[in-house]
Amino acid sequence: MGRVLRADDVQAAVKGGSVFAAGGGGWVDHGLMLGTAAINAGEPELVSIDEVPDDAWIATAAAIGAPGGTTDWQMLGVDYVNAVKLLQEALDAPIYGLIIGQNGMSSTLNAWLPGAILGTKVVDAVGDVRAHPTGDMGSLGMANSPEVMIQTAVGGNRANNQYIELVVRGATAKISPVLRTAADMAGGFIASCRNPLRASYVREHAALGGISLALSLGEAIIAAEPKGGSAVIDAICSTTRGSIIFAGRVSNKSIVYTKEAFDVGTITLTSGSQSCRIHVMNEYMAVEDGDGTRMATFPDVITTLDESGRPVSAGHVREGDKLHVLRIAKDVIPLSSSVKDPSVYPIAEKALGIALAAYALKDAA
Repeated sequence: MGRVLRADDVQAAVKGGSVFAAGGGGWVDHGLMLGTAAINAGEPELVSIDEVPDDAWIATAAAIGAPGGTTDWQMLGVDYVNAVKLLQEALDAPIYGLIIGQNGMSSTLNAWLPGAILGTKVVDAVGDVRAHPTGDMGSLGMANSPEVMIQTAVGGNRANNQYIELVVRGATAKISPVLRTAADMAGGFIASCRNPLRASYVREHAALGGISLALSLGEAIIAAEPKGGSAVIDAICSTTRGSIIFAGRVSNKSIVYTKEAFDVGTITLTSGSQSCRIHVMNEYMAVEDGDGTRMATFPDVITTLDESGRPVSAGHVREGDKLHVLRIAKDVIPLSSSVKDPSVYPIAEKALGIALAAYALKDAA
């Protein structure tokens, strides 16, 4: 049976989602706003994919852009609801439930408000357990498909006359960049509902149980917080089967916002004679040691934690900060078809100037 999501779940989803945000994944305040609005508006229900009829329509609720503090964005809860409404109109069929493209500080809760208001189920499946920079990375293997999809986008900075509503149809790889352009034009961040698929397909291609993972992690963090930062970090590592691969102070941060609505660059940490470099494309995509040896690569979860165990997003990292770099290996988390699809990697490899697919796809079949 499904589980009605309550106030305690909002806190857990944000705290757990913030670890899986991998340096990106939205904003804590935005996530708390979405979750609080949802539980006050109705009773969003989390359901297993096994409870969903095979022929039911499932779509992805997502936020697109790079709200890393570099842009003047505005996104309201109603934007997520209206994006679902637009998709239902374009599909001319009801959406049974919503998955999310990724976990994150706010994205773990992207489906809750439409669930509360429209009655769509919050399906316990994700396009990717961790946050990622492109929609294709959470598209359930549709990135290279010629099948015509529908994607909608709603939102924008009203004061700057940047509010946009958009419905596009076409192959996923061709229309996903349209939504990212819309995010940039809207002020850097926009709500979307996209890629309606039958539940039978979602069951085969999504990372199942991804929202429950975030909720369980958040509950463990909340339980450990009274014991201090070390206890929180230990709880995160034990719950996720992750490990701290480096700890040091930020000695350099070089990240720029691009016209494609990405934050791209590097963050370097130093401890004595040792160092590591984190490659950023909205989220943390790879880590190298001082000799250039790869320590972690997407779809590994890569997250920076402060001394209290709180995840720090790339946009909030400052030179001089002392941070712990967490890695959760890809082989201990459910992987979707998206992250096993070679076609999703060239865009990120080009932006970052490093190899990803050779590491990401190794033993990921």
